[in-house]
Amino acid sequence: MRRLLPLFSFLFFLTLLLVWWVDSRQPKPVELIPTLTGQPEYCITCHADLPEISASHPVETFGCVSCHGGERLALDADLAHSTMRGGANPSDLSVAEISCGGSNCHSGSEADDRDHIQRVMTSVQATYAGAIASIRYTFGAQTDLAAHFGIAAVSDDESQTGIKSLDAFNPAIDSNPMLQKFGENCLVCHLHAKPQEGEAFARQTGCAACHSTGEHTMSTAIPYTQCNACHNRGNYDLRTMTFVERTDQPTSRLADYYQPISQFTKCEYTLDCVDCHTRDETMGDGDIHANQASIQYVQCKTCHGTLTELPLTKTLTDPNDIVFRMAFLNPIMDLKLGDTIIVTEQGEPLWNARQLPDGTFEMVGKATKQYFTFRPVMGTACEQNPDQQESNYCHECHAVEK
Repeated sequence: MRRLLPLFSFLFFLTLLLVWWVDSRQPKPVELIPTLTGQPEYCITCHADLPEISASHPVETFGCVSCHGGERLALDADLAHSTMRGGANPSDLSVAEISCGGSNCHSGSEADDRDHIQRVMTSVQATYAGAIASIRYTFGAQTDLAAHFGIAAVSDDESQTGIKSLDAFNPAIDSNPMLQKFGENCLVCHLHAKPQEGEAFARQTGCAACHSTGEHTMSTAIPYTQCNACHNRGNYDLRTMTFVERTDQPTSRLADYYQPISQFTKCEYTLDCVDCHTRDETMGDGDIHANQASIQYVQCKTCHGTLTELPLTKTLTDPNDIVFRMAFLNPIMDLKLGDTIIVTEQGEPLWNARQLPDGTFEMVGKATKQYFTFRPVMGTACEQNPDQQESNYCHECHAVEK
């Protein structure tokens, strides 16, 4: 037995050495206790180099687990990531309510402007209701263009459009092979869907499809290229029910912004989509809409007015006005009490466009931070019929020659 003591001692020493070696390779825990949860988590042990996701989501307040899920005390990567929500994207619509919800976050009351998840889930960007209805009507699966189906089932008993719910669209139940091909080939540009392959289509799903502008960054300064990932990469061929990708290679912003067949004015391609289209138009207003035309309403006259009417405006008198929250989230201009901003016909603020003392207006690009000045149509030599105020009438004179 005594002869074995040296061997046992050697093996014990090797065991201690192995334990030390394994322990030395483990990252030393870096604790974070977010004020929102009060519970310690060790995520930043490995992820300290990630940029803060946005000014409105400071890591000291939210931490990582409240949004992403995961095992907060685990130091092993596989274990720590095993219960993450939505993979690397907690805003995927399948988990957004759990990750981003709560009355103080994104599923609160409409009055407090905290109903973001409800608005997104019922938006045409998520339901694709108009495209589904149009295709089913075209191929005789329904007798009108009424919206009956969405990508996922959704309901809203308080919807003001008369559409209280949509059933989940299942193309397999339709016998027409074109509808089945539509289901296979054409459902790639709604917020539930993973993008097509290729850098031009690169985006995430859910809220991040619009708001994620880089690795672990969320922003309201959304460039037109983010919108292009869905809206300007080609067209659907209804004869073959396939997606035909653009083959041209745009070398300028003008050529890249719209497809070659489009007609548009200089301001439309100089600005970004978010400079004109409002939150309700893009993110939804909380009601279920039958198609894009039902929700989109901003026209040239929204900013420029008409020969007989100036653009609608509002003077900021309430320090708690939501426009100040918007300006905080994208600090491109110093809005203050007493400023007069443009509002839409539905009262939505175009907070980045304000009236100057001489009656002209200035707009700051939300993505580019460029300053633009413009004047109302009233008092100019414009000859447009006041009864014809849709943007296509403005295009007759002001469209860019390509």
